[in-house]
Amino acid sequence: MKKYCLTYMAAIAALSASAAAPQAERKTDSLHIASLSPREAATIDSIVAMRLRLQPKQIESIFDTNDVVAIDTLDSGNDAIQVVLYSNNTWKYVRNREIAKDSTIFEKYWDTTTLFPYKEVDMSSMPKSVVIDLVDSVTSYHCPYQGSVHPRGKYGPRRRRQHQGVDLPLKVGDAVYATFCGRVRISEYNKGGYGNLVIIRHDNGLETYYGHLSERMVEPNQWVEAGQIIGLGGSTGRSTGPHLHFETRYYGQSFDPERLIDFKNGLLCRETFLLKKSFFSIYSRASETLEEEDDYDESLLAVHSPDGELTSEDILENIESTTQAAIKQEQAKTDPLYHTIRRGDYLGKIARQYGTTVKRLCQLNNISEDAIIREGRKLRVR
Repeated sequence: MKKYCLTYMAAIAALSASAAAPQAERKTDSLHIASLSPREAATIDSIVAMRLRLQPKQIESIFDTNDVVAIDTLDSGNDAIQVVLYSNNTWKYVRNREIAKDSTIFEKYWDTTTLFPYKEVDMSSMPKSVVIDLVDSVTSYHCPYQGSVHPRGKYGPRRRRQHQGVDLPLKVGDAVYATFCGRVRISEYNKGGYGNLVIIRHDNGLETYYGHLSERMVEPNQWVEAGQIIGLGGSTGRSTGPHLHFETRYYGQSFDPERLIDFKNGLLCRETFLLKKSFFSIYSRASETLEEEDDYDESLLAVHSPDGELTSEDILENIESTTQAAIKQEQAKTDPLYHTIRRGDYLGKIARQYGTTVKRLCQLNNISEDAIIREGRKLRVR
């Protein structure tokens, strides 16, 4: 399966190498794929389609339906999808709640009393990257609260603690919206610092956190639509002033919400998101792109034809050669990797930095979770 996926990546790179040539030098017949088999052609078509889906794209919030009335629901011909008509002469597709809420994504690790029910999930077995569909013709988006992220409220290390989300200044009583449709997993007052907190799990596996609310307007297990008001802004919990603390998590692992949302303009940045495992590092910010966070290593995979043309034979040859190179690179990544403990390090911090778990670190180093780790010692992380 890994080799098959790497083959796909190589095909993408081979195509992109041709697409990157200057327009003046590009010939209309520069890509000859007539001799490809139907399966090979379909593979390349699907790869190109995926590449287009991953491109940045500005998506505005769906229209607000909180002050309008749904006057009718029409059958779309698909049991899972309905067409809802509103009193302001607008309409939209919505998922059938009864079918959507029975999805397995809302069953596994579903807990309405525990903030982090993913303790048994071994993140070391997670693929290096996961493709997540954010919006489509049915799934909509709404900015949770439009405004600039506070300069001291960005994702990352802050005052010897890890700030797992972003802080958006607001006024007490301002509406806070569900970012995507989903099911409310948590709606409670959290004594750990969040104050009034709402957590929504979405059908793509993501969870969004809304903290410091003055009022919660949803209940656990309630289905919500994108753009539905789920609470009002406030300053409850560990807070120095009214603001929304917003987090995005995947299987309990946080990553920078600014990778998804342009909060200042209220825009979603893309339809489909390539979630990299390296994004789970608290030091991985959207504004500071790390070398290993590139969608794919073009310098490794791209192969240019000397005359600027790419024949079907070139494509198949490039796929084979670049696949072998990529396989060797992946095999190198399975070699043991060690981290030298520095002042301020602890198991949880190190685990997040390398995209693994405390449990896995303990297994690799034959230590207990409460073991004292000393500065200068080498700790195996892979």
